[in-house]
Amino acid sequence: MTERMLESLSLAFAEISLPQLAVIAGMALVASVVGGVAGYGTGALMPLVLVPMVGAEPVVPILSISALLTNASRAAAFRSFVDGRRALIVLVAAVPTCVLGAWGYTLLTGKGAALVIGAMLVASVPLRRLMRRRGLALSSRGLAVACFGWGPLAGGTVGAGIILLSLLMAAGLEGAAVIATDAVISIGIGLAKLATFGLAGAVNAQVIAIALLIGAVAFPGAFLAKVLIGRLSVHVHAAILDAVVIGGGAVMIANAFVR
Repeated sequence: MTERMLESLSLAFAEISLPQLAVIAGMALVASVVGGVAGYGTGALMPLVLVPMVGAEPVVPILSISALLTNASRAAAFRSFVDGRRALIVLVAAVPTCVLGAWGYTLLTGKGAALVIGAMLVASVPLRRLMRRRGLALSSRGLAVACFGWGPLAGGTVGAGIILLSLLMAAGLEGAAVIATDAVISIGIGLAKLATFGLAGAVNAQVIAIALLIGAVAFPGAFLAKVLIGRLSVHVHAAILDAVVIGGGAVMIANAFVR
């Protein structure tokens, strides 16, 4: 059984060229460092290189699996800052609707998946800024209600983690506590999505192989981010990331219409 699985993974890697693997690994490292500093990055940046290489359909399953590894490393690096009570509130509220969102994603065509991913990336930036500008404040009940509505986005798109960060900050978390708690929540959400995609037949050897590559490369990035978090201006790299996310999302939408 193990030998067969390893053989399938080897064949999956063989279908991707070395330059493509290098690009995926390089972006995974960058996204992991950015994610460890800002709290988001992997879901926003990885589609920009994955969609042209493997198509839009497998992107969410790939990132769902890799998120288990990247967020595990982030949770380990920032474990002393995790707010367990708020993480539990979010998971209880969001997992049921997350499963519905993931199931809906499996029904999309390649064009539909590209449109959903691109639109979510473009929309995530102004949504995050709007929530911050309005100084949204959430009680525990308000956090649960908001995350119930956030669940379908988390299940069926990428980049929804940006919204979760705003919700956690509105609930009173700050700094490293936001990053640590987000990582724990993302592990739970990732398990729910993985189960849904697995049952729907959306997880194959190539999806697993690329996800493992991203997760393995991203692991040291979380600890590098911990070193950098006190030395970098979050505002500067957040502005750069916003520009990349909007531009990349717009390109995906345009390419979907050209297909």
